[in-house]
Amino acid sequence: MGNNNFSLMHPRDQIILIINRIYRNGLTTTSGGNLSIIDEEGKIWITPSAVDKGSLTPRDIICLHPDGRVEGPHKPSSELPFHKAIYEIRPDLRAVVHAHPPALVSFSIVRQVPDTKVIPQAQQVCGPIGYAPYSLPGSAALGEAIAGQFRLGYNAVIMENHGTVVGGHNLIDAYERFEALEFCGRTLINSKALGEPRFLNDSQLEAFDAQIPRDLPELEEVVSASDEKEIRAEICRMVRRACDQGLMMSTYGTASVRWRGNDFLITPTNVTRWNISLDDIVQVRDGRREAGKIPSRSVWLHQEIYRKNPQVNAVILTQPPYLMAFGATHEKLDVKTIPESWIFLQEVPNLPFGAQFAGKADIPDLVAQNVSAVIINNDAVVVVGKSLLQAFDRLEVAEFSAKSLCMGKAIGDFFPIGDHEIEELKRAFF
Repeated sequence: MGNNNFSLMHPRDQIILIINRIYRNGLTTTSGGNLSIIDEEGKIWITPSAVDKGSLTPRDIICLHPDGRVEGPHKPSSELPFHKAIYEIRPDLRAVVHAHPPALVSFSIVRQVPDTKVIPQAQQVCGPIGYAPYSLPGSAALGEAIAGQFRLGYNAVIMENHGTVVGGHNLIDAYERFEALEFCGRTLINSKALGEPRFLNDSQLEAFDAQIPRDLPELEEVVSASDEKEIRAEICRMVRRACDQGLMMSTYGTASVRWRGNDFLITPTNVTRWNISLDDIVQVRDGRREAGKIPSRSVWLHQEIYRKNPQVNAVILTQPPYLMAFGATHEKLDVKTIPESWIFLQEVPNLPFGAQFAGKADIPDLVAQNVSAVIINNDAVVVVGKSLLQAFDRLEVAEFSAKSLCMGKAIGDFFPIGDHEIEELKRAFF
C-alpha cells in the first residue's frame, strides 16, 4: 500500500493505522495521546477518551460535525479543544498528532527544545519547533497556548511537562514529523551518554538537499522480468521490517539490491518507508532511472559500490538511533565488545559528513578493503552484504552493539575483547 492508497482510506481507517504504529513502536501509552483529521466537510475525526489505544477499531473513532453534533460510541478525546483550536487558526493543517513519546517527554520535563540539525533531513521534515507553557490537560488555556504557537507558524510544539503535538497537511505528514522529532530527541539523549552531539550548519544542509538525483537520465522502458519482481518484493519486505524494528524512519532509509551486472533496484526519494509498495521501487539500468521516479539521493553511492565491488549484492543506508549517537558525537564504535560484533563487523570507521555525496570515492574504496559498515557523521550508517539479508543482519548487530555501548556508559568503563581473543576469533571464523 503506497501513500496514494493511504489518502483514499476513510479517516477512521487512517487514524487506526497510525495510532497502531505509534502504540506498537512505544511512542505512547494505553491511555495517552490522541489523533485527529479534519475532512473536506469540516468534520473532525478523533480518537476517543479513555479507550485502550492498543485495541482501537475504526468504529471507536469519534466524528464531530461542524454543527457540534457528536457521532460515535464514546466521548471524544479530552484534548479535543486544542485540536479544534489548531484547525481554526491553521486551515492549511488537516491532521494533528499528540502523544507522549519518551524522548520528547524528557525534553518537555527539562524544558528544552531538541535541535533538529543533528541529521540533515530532520529540519526539513520538522521545521522550527515551538514551545507551549504548561496548562491543565484538556483545558481551554492549554488549547490557547498551543494554538498560539501554531499561529506563529510552528508545525510542531513541545508541551511543557506533557509531551508534543504536531500538525500536517495530512495524517502521514503529521506522523512523519512526529516520528522524526522523536528520533532527534532520542539521538541527542543517546549522544549525551557518549559525549556532546555536534550539529550541521546551513551550508551542509544545503549540500545534502542538492544531492537529489533529478538529472539522472530516464529509461525508455523497464525490463520487468521475474527475478526483477522478486527483488522488488524482497526490498519492500526488508524495508518494512526495518521500520517495524526501529532501524528506519518513515522519512529516511535506503535499500538496494544488485540485479544483473551493475544494474540494481533501489528505494525512492520521498516515499513513506513503512508504507512502501512494489511500484515505488526504482529500477536503475545502464546508469538510467525508471521513468517518472526519483531514486534515493544516495543512488550514485550505491552505483559506485556495485561497480567497484562485485562481491557486494546489497546496500543499506539508514539512521538507527543508537548508531546515530556515534554519528552525532563523531565517536568511534568499538565493535570489540562481544565476539558476534567483531565477527560480523570487525571495523566500523567514521567518515565526515559529505562522504556519501556524488563524486566521493571513500566509501566504495573502503568496501573494497572488506569494510562492511561505515558511519557517516551526522547522516547515516552504510552497510553492505552479499545479500540483503546479510546486510540487514549486519545492521542489526551494529545497532545492538551501539545500544549496548550507550547503555554501558551508565554503568562504568568499557573492557573490550583483547588482542589475544581477537586472534582466537580469526583462527576460528576466518
